Amino acid sequence: MVIIIKIVDKYLGNLLCSFLGLFSKKKEIGNVNNILIVQLWGIGETVLMLPALDALRKKYTNAQIDVLATARNKDVFFNNKDINHVFSLRINPFSLIRFIVKNMKKYDLVFDMEEYLNVSAIMSFFAGKAVVGYSHGARSKLYDYQVNYNDKQHAVQTFLDLVREAGIKYDAERLPNLNFSKSDKNRVDRFLKDNNVKSSDFLVCVAPGAAESAKARMWPFDRYSELCDEIIAKYGAKIVFTGIPEENDLVNSIQEKMENKSKTINASGQINLNQLFYLISKCRLFIGNDSGPMHIAAAQGIKTLGLFGPNLPVRFGPYGKGNIGLYKGYNCQFSPCINVHKGQVPDCLYSRFSNDYQKCMKNISVDDALKEVEKLV
Repeated sequence: MVIIIKIVDKYLGNLLCSFLGLFSKKKEIGNVNNILIVQLWGIGETVLMLPALDALRKKYTNAQIDVLATARNKDVFFNNKDINHVFSLRINPFSLIRFIVKNMKKYDLVFDMEEYLNVSAIMSFFAGKAVVGYSHGARSKLYDYQVNYNDKQHAVQTFLDLVREAGIKYDAERLPNLNFSKSDKNRVDRFLKDNNVKSSDFLVCVAPGAAESAKARMWPFDRYSELCDEIIAKYGAKIVFTGIPEENDLVNSIQEKMENKSKTINASGQINLNQLFYLISKCRLFIGNDSGPMHIAAAQGIKTLGLFGPNLPVRFGPYGKGNIGLYKGYNCQFSPCINVHKGQVPDCLYSRFSNDYQKCMKNISVDDALKEVEKLV
């Protein structure tokens, strides 16, 4: 489904952006009474744009600030004090048209936070009197203010560049905390109690999966097994594995190869996103691939180790002082092969049947990861 959406967005979206661009005339930012932020997709990117949202609220204290999201990422905005309303959009023509009709030129200012999608630019074009977005691709024709996407800096700064274009001076040393309900907290507390986890335990969260768009970001599962055994033996830790229901088999495979399986918990598919926010906040250390849970851990102020190969930590590493993005992809001629702002999110440019498949991730040894863990503990 994700692949189909991306193909339609790329080809049909390009045509629509080029056509609508013929009718686009630059508009100045006037009085700002209401603002729309468009962020439709990745959980990780959504977490990383929160400092930009915070900057907007501090500048426009009395403005209504709404967010256009999807079911995939909307929970990141749960109980966010900077937001008045979150629209949850379904990615289908009827939902898109309905939103456009109801919100035609409703907003004084729109920020399209998506790095590549055309559909976000189209929604922004119709909803906003003035629109800010990135300067690459046909989509840029629909923006009144175009911002260069700087892929030599962290995405937090790249999102902040959008609001800086509106004259806002702001920086961020860390990510805002993510929120959860009392029922989310109670559900996780029961889960931990049922699995004999005490508040005094050295609890480590490990997220061995990755979003379906690029599974090659995943560190080999047998290395997770060895790493977790080492951490349990050295620190007396307990490991809680997290992931979506489809990653349950992956976690089982990791546990089956471990000597200290009894010190591990498989939470994959057993908690929702907001419950994950609370679960991670209860941990003392997080280890995972370049994916949403890694950014969640950084937002919750947990010491975080992210493992990188197809992408660069300088762009998408765990944000915040002391967190570590471990990268050894220099052994691969294609790294970084993931360039989100260019729409390049391949699984791997080597064949799955080649010894070079996941070459960059395989270049990270267990000892490499352990050395970084020692710095964090």
